[in-house]
Amino acid sequence: MPNGYNGKILQVDLSNMKMKVEEPDEVFYRTYLGGGGIASYYLLKGLKPGIDPFSPDNVLVFASSVISGVPIAGMTRYTVAAKSPLTGGFGEAEAGGFWGPELKSAGFDALVITGKAAKPSYLWIHEGKVELRSAEKAWGLESGPAQEKIREEVKEKRARVAIIGPAGEKLVRFACVVNELKHANGRTGMGAVMGSKNLKAIAVRGNNKPEVKDVEKFLDLAKSLTEQINTHGPNKVLRKMGTANLVMALNTQGILPTRNFHAGVFEGAEKISGEKMTETILRAEEGCYACAVRCKRAVEVAEGPYATTPLYGGPEYETLGSLGSLLCIDDLAAIAKGNELCNRYTLDTISAGVAIGFAMECYENGILTKEDTEGVEFRFGNADAMIKGLEWIAFRKNRLGDLLAEGVKIAAEKIGKGSGKYALHIKGQELPMHDPRGKTGQGLSFALSPTGADHVEAPHDTPFAAPGPMLGRIAPLGLLEAVPTRDLGPKKVRNYTYLQFVWSLYNSLGVCNFVAGPVWALPLNKLVDVVSAITGWETSLWELLKAGERTVTMARVFNLREGFGRKDDTLPDRLFEPLESGPLQGKGIDRQEFQEALTLYYEAMGWDPKDGVPTAGKLAELNLSWLDEYLKDKR
Repeated sequence: MPNGYNGKILQVDLSNMKMKVEEPDEVFYRTYLGGGGIASYYLLKGLKPGIDPFSPDNVLVFASSVISGVPIAGMTRYTVAAKSPLTGGFGEAEAGGFWGPELKSAGFDALVITGKAAKPSYLWIHEGKVELRSAEKAWGLESGPAQEKIREEVKEKRARVAIIGPAGEKLVRFACVVNELKHANGRTGMGAVMGSKNLKAIAVRGNNKPEVKDVEKFLDLAKSLTEQINTHGPNKVLRKMGTANLVMALNTQGILPTRNFHAGVFEGAEKISGEKMTETILRAEEGCYACAVRCKRAVEVAEGPYATTPLYGGPEYETLGSLGSLLCIDDLAAIAKGNELCNRYTLDTISAGVAIGFAMECYENGILTKEDTEGVEFRFGNADAMIKGLEWIAFRKNRLGDLLAEGVKIAAEKIGKGSGKYALHIKGQELPMHDPRGKTGQGLSFALSPTGADHVEAPHDTPFAAPGPMLGRIAPLGLLEAVPTRDLGPKKVRNYTYLQFVWSLYNSLGVCNFVAGPVWALPLNKLVDVVSAITGWETSLWELLKAGERTVTMARVFNLREGFGRKDDTLPDRLFEPLESGPLQGKGIDRQEFQEALTLYYEAMGWDPKDGVPTAGKLAELNLSWLDEYLKDKR
């Protein structure tokens, strides 16, 4: 048996109820590692360009990695990928929790799912065995009751279940997948792809822990990482307040998305901050498998119209932004309830909030009326409208709910009347809660992410804007100079390019961004030691970063096949416009500087600057020459 991984990938054809196990060689695993790397490989190999994302021909991949599943902090994440129903391009989303390690223990490194089940079904994977079972009793249920019913049926209370709720079943284009009811593969609509395949859930359970090559070295590394987490400043803050600590920090900087990105300062920020959550509704600090960070929040609102149970976790920063400041809502209990509903229904909180913000701005500008909103005042600051909107979207209730369930790009196209300028998306995916007008590397990240606007495509600019310890943590990459947050010149492009490789690598290795460098406790070079101790490979930071670059390039080729190009690597007009208030009032992104940075990035990547097409030489250098056939008509 290989060290660290099983050497087995399960392929399931739901249409014909056929299953087979593929056993790739070590070269395959070392080339693609897992997660986004393996997922990109199977999507490119198994998908014909131009298919409808809701077609049975769409390929749905669940992938762990060569190191996930062993007891070390922060290396538990897994990928879900398919052609995205939200963008029509490359779709990928990661989640932590417990499902990824359990899949490894159940005997498989990844699942490749095709076809469509004849009736609602779920997969039960346990101890190397696979069953396709009826989910008709769970279909239509929210995530919590459905998970309970499936665990009862398989007679295993500790089964880990990746599941969809009503939003996935109703094919809401930004429906997500959740495990343990609170760990979400949040973006790009992977829950809707599951729904289109009549696949309610995948339950996994196993006791076959991955073998580690150098046990003594691994145990030393695991112990050392836990000690570093407990003393590392940023990780200590994360333990205390979770990602909610960002609310006040970004508000102070003037880049907390407010009123659908008109402003960067929210007067109610303190009321929805991590500090306020900790003082009031926080009930527990939770985490993922074997992780010492414990950044997850479990909250409870005991009574009132927004009574909330901790069973569904609590809002992270992105949700406090998307259901809070973005909508000018300062009621923390209402935001907690919105977060719970999203996890019950399996809605991506980011896209859901931006969709509601779009509707609110349309309403305030007379494009939507009370007739469209069933008499509800869809104005900024109305928490009840936000709660109602989530329900409408998840169940596609009424015309407005059905429209917003399509995502803001399609909704604006259907509504017309100039509503497109209020639809904040890139490639069809709604903006995350970070304003690139105050950190331009995020502008590149949003525009260049193959999945559409994504805040975890590369580390953010702020830690590396001045000399200090954080700058030293990216020195192993040769990045030695501080670059101001609003700079958009060659040094910023170089920083972004290298750091994109790092975070792409993490998506393939299943490494949590809140554990590893450059910001968090584990230094970059120590990650090399972890991979080596688990797999036994004589590896290097160079080899691992090349794997990150390889995955970025494969996703680019996927999108090029689907008709995406330079025209799609852009930002909404609003981000080129000046902020209306706060420390950065009057500041926007310069269009010409942005285009020049885009060209520099393409050239740095070995891509044609005209449309971002990888050259044959670059593909050869990355051992990806098999992709040449997909680009013949692009060069």
